[in-house]
Amino acid sequence: MSDKRNDDAFSPNGSKEQYEAERERFIPSSSGQSSARRGAASLGLGDSFSKIDNNPMVSVIAYCLASISMTVVNKYVVSGSGWNMTFLYLAIQNVVCIAAIMAGKSLGMITNLAPFDIEKAKRWFPVSLLLAGMIYTTGKALQFLSVPVFTIFKNLTIVVIAYGEVLWFGGRVTPIVLLSFGLMVFSSIVAAWADVQAAMGGATTESNKAMSTLNAGYAWMFANVICTSAFALSMRKVIKKMNFKDWDTMFYNNALTIPVLIVGSLLLEDWSSENLARNFPAESRNSLFLGMIYSGFGAIFISYCTAWCVRCTSSTTYSMVGALNKLPLAISGLIFFDAPVTFGSVSAILIGTVSGLVYAWGKIQQSEAAKMSLPTSNRTVVSASSKSNNDAANS
Repeated sequence: MSDKRNDDAFSPNGSKEQYEAERERFIPSSSGQSSARRGAASLGLGDSFSKIDNNPMVSVIAYCLASISMTVVNKYVVSGSGWNMTFLYLAIQNVVCIAAIMAGKSLGMITNLAPFDIEKAKRWFPVSLLLAGMIYTTGKALQFLSVPVFTIFKNLTIVVIAYGEVLWFGGRVTPIVLLSFGLMVFSSIVAAWADVQAAMGGATTESNKAMSTLNAGYAWMFANVICTSAFALSMRKVIKKMNFKDWDTMFYNNALTIPVLIVGSLLLEDWSSENLARNFPAESRNSLFLGMIYSGFGAIFISYCTAWCVRCTSSTTYSMVGALNKLPLAISGLIFFDAPVTFGSVSAILIGTVSGLVYAWGKIQQSEAAKMSLPTSNRTVVSASSKSNNDAANS
């Protein structure tokens, strides 16, 4: 009787089985509670990742690390005594980059990469040739120049591109931007002067050898400025009619330069066992190959971090970060590669950093002025840049 009373007390309808069934609908079982806990943990992990993914400071740090590490690794690979396999290095770099892109597409991580189009490849190939020239001269300039000097002289590319846009795309150079150009040129002169003073400080034989290295480095740097400017300007003109997205541009650039680099290596570089052993000595062979592989992933990393930084901050902040990033980039060369620390070299780094900040400020003001400008009539004004892009699209 007591059992019956207990059953009636537990069950609203007097049936314990029915009550238990109803109870299980509202009170989860132990397995259900475990699933809920796992779901909550996954949600917490997702929230943590989302916070990181949308954190402006993390995106800025990632961009700076990507940029600095790429330059440092490139300098490390080409700094060996007697290094002369730059074409091979760049071919390996591009193969790794293409392999990573294709793997990302196969895994569903890259969804906006269009199928390969042979007609687009033919039209893009001249741009890829300029890219091959740019990355080759970059490697050669880094081989002969220190990272701080390379970073400072790289600013001159901005000057050439700006005036190329004035000539071919109807661009405009404001007084502030012009001031930044003057500072960039001045910082390059100071850096060259400091380099020459450091080279002339040793014995006669060592001084002659150091000056010969500097002359070769400056020649390659001049060629790099020309190739980089030509690549940037031609890509701006061609990319509009190709309707490329970011991954398309990276894919075609790397895929089309691989044959050029391989042919260049086979024809112009020494593939004898002695030369290979000199370029890849046993004591540093593994680290060199790791550096080459990293540089391929680094190209993708920089591209992603650039987009990430702009998304989490703004194009204004990104411009300032790019300008300020030259300071730690130059300092990394002083730390990792024992570049001479002199009054001239430090002054050149500081002037180059200030010139980048002034340039970023000038471009921000120019952009704000363009947003504030209002049309004075109903007539559509077509700039030289727009006309050039329209002509390209209709050709």
